[in-house]
This record gives sequence, structure tokens and C-alpha cells, in this order.
Amino acid sequence: MRICVYCSSSAAVPPQYIEAAEELGRLLGQRGHALVYGGSNVGLMGVLARAAKASGAEVLGIIPRMMVEHGVAYTAADRLVVTETMAERKELMEREAEAFVALPGGFGTLEEIAQAITQKQLRYLQGPIAFVNVASFYDALASFFEQLYRERFAHAVYRETYHLAPTPAAALDYVERYVEPAAPLKWVGREVSSADGTSVRG
Repeated sequence: MRICVYCSSSAAVPPQYIEAAEELGRLLGQRGHALVYGGSNVGLMGVLARAAKASGAEVLGIIPRMMVEHGVAYTAADRLVVTETMAERKELMEREAEAFVALPGGFGTLEEIAQAITQKQLRYLQGPIAFVNVASFYDALASFFEQLYRERFAHAVYRETYHLAPTPAAALDYVERYVEPAAPLKWVGREVSSADGTSVRG
């Protein structure tokens, strides 16, 4: 399976996050998956890619030209695609992948995984979406999502569009066993029917 992984380009993070990136990369190769990621050789991204490559995973890096010019491209990738913009990079990553996993990361990671969730709500994407919630990193984000449901900015049925896993192995277990759920089409201000026939709002 081609698994897109979003994660931090920072190396100045606690060691448990670096270890999680290395473990996920190693497991991708051991379980016969391919890595699609942002193409960098620094931070968690570099750790992930090197571990995946060393374990036999095919590595596809997709990176904006500006970052290549700053010397942070992972040139050992099996394929390295250079884009002109960040938007083009995200589009290609989504197009190439069959599943989406977020390791701990900053604003860029949050933007990428939020876009994947939104694209899935709108049915532009299919496939599993998982957060690697190592050291409870994503607990606060999950709490914010619950606020969205409570205050009806999003319908609770969309909990099924993503999964929080405590470890890289658990995230891959979820991805590998995933069955696409029946969920209503998100459409602001319109009533749609859920799988059981009840009317909900997007």
C-alpha cells in the first residue's frame, strides 16, 4: 500500500517523536508498504525516509523547488518529484497515496492532515486517515474536534473519517484493516442522509 506520511521537519523535538518516526519507517518496509512523503532529509521527515529506505520500502518524496534549493531534499529517494508550489506538492501527495498517517508535527503537518480529512468528507479522497498519537501528542487536537461536534460545526459521524493510534504499529494495524464506512456527504447548510436513514446536517 502507498502510505502518505505527514510529519515535522524539525530535529529539535523530544526523542520519543524521533523514535516514533524511525519505527514507522522501519515498519513500512517490514510490512511491504511504500512511503509517500514531503521529500525532506531533515527532522522527523528525514528519519522516517531513511528508516523506510533501509527496511526496503519504496520511497517517493515530493518537495517544492524552494526547499531543494535550500539543500534539504532526500536525494536517496527512489523517486523525487520537485514541485513549484506547496499546493502542488499536497495535491500530488494525495493523488499518489492510498492511506494517510500523521506523525507529530507543526503547522504544516496540521494543515496537511486537516486537508486530507476535509477532502475525505467531500469524497475527493478515500482510504484510511490515522494520527500517531505517541505520548498523547494529539490529545488536545482530538479534544478540539470534540468541541466541533458538540457545537455542531461538524457532525459526529465524521469521527469515522480518522483514527488516533497510540503507536506507529497500531496506526498501521488500523490502515491495513480499514474498511471504508458509509458516511453522509458534507454539504454546508443542507440536510443529508446517513447510512441508517437519519437526517443530519453537514
